Amino acid sequence: MILCDVVGTVVMTVKHPALSGEKVLCCQPLDDAKKAAGSVILAVDRAQAGVGDRVLVLREGSGCRQIIGREQGKHVDEAVKMDWPVRSMVVGVVDRVDVEPRAKAKDAKA
Repeated sequence: MILCDVVGTVVMTVKHPALSGEKVLCCQPLDDAKKAAGSVILAVDRAQAGVGDRVLVLREGSGCRQIIGREQGKHVDEAVKMDWPVRSMVVGVVDRVDVEPRAKAKDAKA
């Protein structure tokens, strides 16, 4: 999972049937300093996020299929084999991130 900022939404007039009723967001991955890192990714929104939110994005197709499959009442073994064209999914809206400074972490181990 990666930390991202939601920077936009995707509007589609024609889409894969599996995406019917799904909201897709443009998510900017962040580095440890919470600065933009890498290219924007598209993610199906399962956390009711919006532009300006900081979110947690699951970036693994199998995990996404498990979430969708379980919502449809499928067993995990069956869910991971579903043909669902999604690799990334917003799974949480982040309120706050607390990180101990590295210098303190090193001192605590000494």
